[in-house]
Amino acid sequence: MDTAPKIRSDRGDGATLSLRIVEAVAEREGTDPLELTEPLYDAVDPDALDALFEGLADDASLTFAYHGYRITVDGAGEIVLDG
Repeated sequence: MDTAPKIRSDRGDGATLSLRIVEAVAEREGTDPLELTEPLYDAVDPDALDALFEGLADDASLTFAYHGYRITVDGAGEIVLDG
């Protein structure tokens, strides 16, 4: 059974995927996004990530490590934090 929290993000909300990832991690940590000790760019290039997932097919996905979590994002806008 998959118990990893899934965060569905609306592509039309104006927030970039990279920002939604930082916000999801901060929410999971119970802190403000600006208080995270590790910047996202230490794990992945945020601009490249946003460009890659803009208009990407729903079945595409990418997994990377960030702030102690395994982050998986897909073309449908789902962000999964595992860890």
